[in-house]
Amino acid sequence: MRFSVINSNQSKFFSINCNGRLIDLSKPKLMGILNLTPDSFSDGGKFNNEKLALRQAENLLKNGATIIDIGAQSTRPNAQFLKADEEIRRIGNVISSIKKELPESLISLDTFYSEVVKFGFDEGIDMVNDISAGQFDTELLDTVARTSLPYILMHINRTYESMHEKIKFNDVILAINRFFSEKVIFLKEKGIKDIILDPGFGFGKTLEDQYQMIDEFEFIGFGKLPILAGISKKSFIYKPLGKQPNEVEKETQSLHNKLLEKGASIIRLHQPETIIL
Repeated sequence: MRFSVINSNQSKFFSINCNGRLIDLSKPKLMGILNLTPDSFSDGGKFNNEKLALRQAENLLKNGATIIDIGAQSTRPNAQFLKADEEIRRIGNVISSIKKELPESLISLDTFYSEVVKFGFDEGIDMVNDISAGQFDTELLDTVARTSLPYILMHINRTYESMHEKIKFNDVILAINRFFSEKVIFLKEKGIKDIILDPGFGFGKTLEDQYQMIDEFEFIGFGKLPILAGISKKSFIYKPLGKQPNEVEKETQSLHNKLLEKGASIIRLHQPETIIL
């Protein structure tokens, strides 16, 4: 099923500089997920070799994605913790192969390690997607600054071990905005110029928190920076319905429509073909 978005984020003239390519976010973009993992919650093991990954990257672009988000480590609850060298081993030549075969692609690297960012930059990535807000590796933000790549800043708890612990927020939107206000100042002091905000659906929030985040999405970030929304196949959607991650396409796309209508600049998802922008 495909959903067409009519009232999307047309009025905010955000742009990001990806290795010299100026990407206009006044019309929302789709970020297709490419997991190079054996243990991701919905597609673990499907694309964890170079040939399969390249084929999936091509499919994502063909079906509407502008950005391909490559990740080598699952961050679902109880996932195996990997060190940087294992992430690099899993990535292998995937980034350079995609850039060679699909030069129009934009590649985002999903990692919280500075060493993986260095490796990815040499291979040709266009942005860094860090779930940790620079809190899991003290060298990461300096490394990102040296690359001059756009940086996705996510709201999350302070440590890897606590990232899925539920916090009692008096108001989750106020807490997220306070976090972003402090972090954005710090990032700019580091020299990171292009910043995208991610409120962190699925990380340390209750069911009620996450639906408040959707209902009040337009208040996140005060409209000053582009916002990424990543809700695809998250448990807060499928668990209350007694379903599996691959059984909530209709419900997820209804929420995607709502997020786009409320100003999302980037939607991170597994199946870009389900949205027509």
